[in-house]
Amino acid sequence: MNHMYPKDLAAFIVKTWDKQPGDIHSADMFDAIELPNLEILENILSTCYQSSLLRHEGTALTFRVIIAEPDIFPPEAGPPKGLHKLEFTEYLPFNDIEIRKLASAASFPRALIGVRIDSEQGPEIWGIIQTGPRWLHSLHGGRASAPPLPNALVISVTNPGHLEVSKGNYTLGLLSEGKVFGTSLNVFQSKWLEELFSDIRQERFNIHEEARLKAKKNWADLDPNLTSEIDQHMMKRIIAAIHAFNHGGTLIVVPPENANSLCQENPYMSIKYQFTESEPRARFRSLIIQVMSSLAQSNIETKKKDKLMGWRDYQKSHDPVITNLDEAIFEMSHLIAALSTCDGAVVMTKRFELLGFGAEIHCDSTEVLSVARALDIEAKKIRIESVKAVGTRHRSAYRLCRELPQALVIVISQDGSVQFVKNNGKYVTCFDHQAFFSIQSMF
Repeated sequence: MNHMYPKDLAAFIVKTWDKQPGDIHSADMFDAIELPNLEILENILSTCYQSSLLRHEGTALTFRVIIAEPDIFPPEAGPPKGLHKLEFTEYLPFNDIEIRKLASAASFPRALIGVRIDSEQGPEIWGIIQTGPRWLHSLHGGRASAPPLPNALVISVTNPGHLEVSKGNYTLGLLSEGKVFGTSLNVFQSKWLEELFSDIRQERFNIHEEARLKAKKNWADLDPNLTSEIDQHMMKRIIAAIHAFNHGGTLIVVPPENANSLCQENPYMSIKYQFTESEPRARFRSLIIQVMSSLAQSNIETKKKDKLMGWRDYQKSHDPVITNLDEAIFEMSHLIAALSTCDGAVVMTKRFELLGFGAEIHCDSTEVLSVARALDIEAKKIRIESVKAVGTRHRSAYRLCRELPQALVIVISQDGSVQFVKNNGKYVTCFDHQAFFSIQSMF
C-alpha cells in the first residue's frame, strides 16, 4: 500500500477547489479569497501535519487554521452570530512550534488560528478568530445556525496525522490513515439513506396533513425535506454522544413491521432490556410531529402564501414551544447514546421507536467471510475485503445484515470511527463514514 501525505492532499485540493462554489451568503459578506499556490499549500498542509504529531502537556494537538487576511473580518462582530477577530501586534512565523503554543488558546470547537500569506515571508500567524461552537452542529447535530465563514482555506486537525480541508464551512478533502478522501464518504449525503427512511417521512406528513385539515386556523406549508434534516441531526447527535462516552456502541435500525417479531424469540437477536409497547418508546415520532405542527403555525401571518417552512425556519425560530421540542429531541439522542454503553446493541425501528437495548446478535449459523467496502456513498465502487481484521462488534453486524436484509446497523468504535452496514443484495456492504470530528468537548 502506498501511503498518502500532505503533498497528495494538496494536489487533490487544487483539483477540487473551483468545483465547490462555497457559501453564497459568505460571498456576499466577505471578499473573494483565492487558494494559495501549490507550493505554499503544500507548505501549509505539511506544517499542520507535523503539528498534529506533537503533544502539549501529554495531549495530542487539535486546532483549526484559516488562511485569510485579517482585514476581511469586521472588527465589531462576535459569537454567537458573528466572528470575533483578535489581531496580534506582531505576527508570528507559521510553524509547528508556534502552533503547539497556540493550539490550547485557540480552542478547537470555538476558535481559528488566523494565517496570512506574506509575499516575502510566506505564511505567518496574525491572530485568533473566535467562532463559538455552533459550527459543530452541522456535524454533531443541532438547531442553532453558525456564523458564516469566508470561503477561504480552512484546515482542521483532530487527531495525529488527520487533516480535514474545507472551503469555508464546506469540506473538500480529508487525509486520514495514509489515505486521501473526498466528500464522497459522508453517508448522510447518500441517496440510499434518504430512500431508506422515505416511507417513514411520508407517514409523518400524512399524519401532519390530517391535523392541518382539522385546524381552525391556517397553517403554513412545510418543506418536504424538513423531517429529513431533523432525522439527520438526531442521528448525528446520537453518534457524537456515543463517541463522547468513549465507549463505542451499536445501533440496529429495523422496519416497524419487524418490531413485534424481534421482541419475541427469533433467530436474529435477543433484546435483554425491552421496553413496553406504548407512547414513551415512540416518543421521537411524537416530537417530530409536534415540531411539524408548531412550525406550520408559528408566525404564519408574516409568511408568504407560497413560502415553504423548512429547516432554516426551524433553526431561526424563537418560538418557546419549538425551543422546548428541540431540547426534548436533544435529550432523546443522549438517552439512546447512554443506552448504548450497556453491553449489546440498541434496537429501534425506522421511526426511531426504541424497542430496547443490551441486544445480543445471534445468526450463529451464518458465516460472513468477506464484505464489500463502499468507495463512494452510493457503493457504485466497492472493494471486497476479508473480515479477519475487524472485531466482534463489526462481524456480528455483518451477520445480522446478511440474515436480516432490511436492517441498517451503525457501528461506532471507541476510537471514533463510524461504519454504516447494510445488505445490498449481492453483498453485505459497509460504509466508512468520514465526515465526523472526534471532539468531545461540546458535551
